Amino acid sequence: MKIEIKKLNENAVIPTRGSEQAAGYDLYAATDAPITILPHETVKVGTGLAIAVPDGYFGAIFARSGLAAKQGLRPANCVGVADSDYRGEYIVALHNDTDFERTIAPKERIAQLVVMPYLAVEFEEVDTLSETARGTGGFGSTGR
Repeated sequence: MKIEIKKLNENAVIPTRGSEQAAGYDLYAATDAPITILPHETVKVGTGLAIAVPDGYFGAIFARSGLAAKQGLRPANCVGVADSDYRGEYIVALHNDTDFERTIAPKERIAQLVVMPYLAVEFEEVDTLSETARGTGGFGSTGR
């Protein structure tokens, strides 16, 4: 599948995969100077890219495992959803979960994009739902 992508500034980097089998495509900071993220602060970091994800799909923006585990930086909303009709810049709101300042360098990998299908549904209001063995059991109801 080919997906159209537009660089919005000269610092933008086309997403890349870390390996041939990687599901995620690395997104890069499109900045010309380092960005400091204070402890427990969230900063929006632009990628300098607009992406035309096809109908029936969306762009899921996930944390980079190394950045999250080693630096304590992750997308503030945990998983971002970029709908197929969005044509603006992909921006990652990075949150610093640590007690230390963190710095994002220009063109540093900040998140990963996975293009995923979704099902468009219609909701139908009803008076009752079908019965299941679990029923209304919520958090922890199925054991460990």
